[in-house]
Amino acid sequence: MAIRIVRLGSARAPKEGLCLGTVRRPPRGVRKEDVARLDHYDLWLPDLAPSAGLLSWARASPLTGQHWTTFRRRYTREMQQPPPQRLIALLAALSHGTNLSVGCYCEDESRCHRSL
Repeated sequence: MAIRIVRLGSARAPKEGLCLGTVRRPPRGVRKEDVARLDHYDLWLPDLAPSAGLLSWARASPLTGQHWTTFRRRYTREMQQPPPQRLIALLAALSHGTNLSVGCYCEDESRCHRSL
C-alpha cells in the first residue's frame, strides 16, 4: 500500500485510495456535500496544513531559495507538535493496509507542504 502526493481537484488516479485534503480552507464556492463528488478530497485534515500565520508569511514572497528553506523549517516544526504527530502516525499505520493520497491546491508540488 502507498501514500501518494496529489494536486486536489485533479482527476483521480487508479488505486489512489482515500484522498486527504491537507489545506487550511475548504474550496470556495463548493458545498461540503459536493467536495468528494467534485474530486477535491474525501476527508479534510486542516491540522496537516501550514498554520494561517505561516501560510500568510509564505505567500508574501515566491517560495524559492532561502524563503523555501525557512518555510520548510517552520512547517516541519509545526508538524512536530503532538496533534499533527498523532495524525501522521495514524496515516502511517493506515497506509500499511490501504492506499492514501495527500493533497493540496498548489501548482508546484516541489514547493508545497505536501511534498514535505
